[in-house]
Amino acid sequence: MSINALLARQQSRWRFSFWLIVLLLISVCFFSLSVGELWIKPWAPAGGLEKQLLLQLRLPRLLAALAIGAALASSGAVLQVLLGNPLAEPGVLGISGGASLALVAVFFFVPFAPSPMLTMFTAMGGALFFTMILVGLSRRRSVSMTRLLLIGVALGILSSAVITWAFYFSDELSMRQLMYWLMGSLGGVNWQQLSLLFFIVPVLAVLCCQGKKLDILMLGELHARQLGLNVTKLRWKLILMVSLLVGSAVALAGIIGFIGLVVPHLIRLMLGTENRFLLPLSALAGGLLLVCADTLSRILLPSADLPVGVVTTSLGAPVFIWMLMRAKLD
Repeated sequence: MSINALLARQQSRWRFSFWLIVLLLISVCFFSLSVGELWIKPWAPAGGLEKQLLLQLRLPRLLAALAIGAALASSGAVLQVLLGNPLAEPGVLGISGGASLALVAVFFFVPFAPSPMLTMFTAMGGALFFTMILVGLSRRRSVSMTRLLLIGVALGILSSAVITWAFYFSDELSMRQLMYWLMGSLGGVNWQQLSLLFFIVPVLAVLCCQGKKLDILMLGELHARQLGLNVTKLRWKLILMVSLLVGSAVALAGIIGFIGLVVPHLIRLMLGTENRFLLPLSALAGGLLLVCADTLSRILLPSADLPVGVVTTSLGAPVFIWMLMRAKLD
């Protein structure tokens, strides 16, 4: 078989996977809007109560799940290339912990309720700070990929320790707010908070268009510069976009782990490493996975709403262990 035939066959696999995930995503979205204590037909709600449940509770929650899942999965895919580490992910590397730590500081020290814009920029600042630490360390030759992963885990542990201190000194109301961010939940998302989508969607679209440049970057910095790519500018551009996406995700729903680790890595294993196809497919698959996890969190227990972060962690931790066992870490 010729090279052109192999390339055409590979591209057809990407296209088939893309449309398959789109169909699955549409089906899961309709199911998520329908299922609950009260079954609703999304296209024809029967009464005022069903319409209110659909528009005020389930639809904002669905849109948030789609945006957060896509943001985390695409951010994970970019970090895995940017850091040269197949196990890179905002939660595992402590970036989500940095965003949550910044938010906890706002909740703890600011006497008024923060607005969605303030929470987003605060979380973005925390995520950006932790991301800069990791990218700066990754460029040092003395820091191996294994050590960088451990540094990220240590940063996450450090943020958790500081947040634990905040728990200790907080009152009952602020403690409930902190629990919301730490456990990861989509239950309280409303239309006002969804104003963050005006930032998330354009940044996500731009990020998914960086696939060709990431493919060149995977050749190595020297070859990328020889091909005319401004590596430094691209790196900082990606850092800012990832920080914005992770910060917005944490501001909307708290820490939701393993989406950015599992989704892009499994797609690479099944389909390949072409980032121009992998980034948009990761975004779709991340949205699909988080919508499924959120739907499970609503229906697993009767009259209870599990934090979606607990569900994604329960699903992702075994996969992460399997990936650690098979990965060739230096």
